Amino acid sequence: MKILFLASSLNSGGAERVATTLASAWADRGDDITLVSTYPRRGECFYPLNAKVKLVWIADRLPGAGNRASVTLAKLRALRQMMRDEEPDVVISFLTNVNVMALLARTRLRVPIVVCERTSPMAATNSGFVLRQLRRVLYPSADVVTVQADSSVEPFKRMVPGIRRLEVVSNPLPEGLLQRPHASLPKLARKRLMAMGRLVPAKQFDVLIEVFALLAPQFPDWDLVIWGEGPVRDLLLKQISALNMEERIALPGRTPQPWDELAKAEAFALTSSVEGFPNVLLEAMALGLPCIAFDCPSGPAEMTRNGQDALLVPLGDVAGLCKGLEQLMQDDELRKKLGKRGAESVRQRYALPQILERWDEIIRLATAGSSRREAHDRT
Repeated sequence: MKILFLASSLNSGGAERVATTLASAWADRGDDITLVSTYPRRGECFYPLNAKVKLVWIADRLPGAGNRASVTLAKLRALRQMMRDEEPDVVISFLTNVNVMALLARTRLRVPIVVCERTSPMAATNSGFVLRQLRRVLYPSADVVTVQADSSVEPFKRMVPGIRRLEVVSNPLPEGLLQRPHASLPKLARKRLMAMGRLVPAKQFDVLIEVFALLAPQFPDWDLVIWGEGPVRDLLLKQISALNMEERIALPGRTPQPWDELAKAEAFALTSSVEGFPNVLLEAMALGLPCIAFDCPSGPAEMTRNGQDALLVPLGDVAGLCKGLEQLMQDDELRKKLGKRGAESVRQRYALPQILERWDEIIRLATAGSSRREAHDRT
């Protein structure tokens, strides 16, 4: 199978992790994979990538500096030329802006295309009016559109009517993580509550900091560590200082070894207002960490089996988050039970081989649909 895989940047985000995981797995089994970063500036691939994957930076195929319109047109031409030159069996595209670009570039070319929403399309705020309208117009021309959670299917059908096939495919757990043992408790002299993600408003780390500061006097042997970088770092540091929590709450930045850091924690918290399918929660559970999460759209409810495998708090219920964290931090047996149950559950449901089988099914649907349309066009 020859796959042309389009993503945006290849930085440290969740979509980038999934893209590199899938590309590497397909290449490892013998598929011909070209992974394209469509970001107009060259960068570096943050996550490990199989050496068999052909990595292309679209920036290398663009002319010199220009305005946004000229850069967009140049990207369209470059992507269209790649589709012609590569002659892939299927094009797979991640993220709304890349999906729209890919569908425009594919116009009148006979190549199947699968476009993938990577956050909850109902709650996402990163798609402006024009991009939403283009999505509404162009997505019906895709052979398959995917979302990451069952809860997204019906709302998205209403948002974008006329989609040919709308399928659900979850994020996989990387093979390297599955080879690690479950976390064991206790770990360090001081216990760590951990969070991880881009420092942006949607992650609501300010809420987590506020709640931890309330609980800190009750749990003097616990610290809060939040890994990540982003635009609200300074605001969070000011909040920590105002609460006199500099000795108890740390923002150490980005880590290239997230699993190693997660394994040092006693518990994990996800306080996002919106997610697509939060990889970090999935990975924390797989490593055996007891977890607490806001029931945001979308992902946490499905990952935790509606709160069977972790503590699930109604979105926006800060008092409920405080109560749940208190319960988790004070009860060693609860942490052990949730950690063991969560790890066993997600390792079974989200192992890479199972997710690859689902992707094979989606690709078959895309190529079969494309073949039927070609036959119809010829008649």
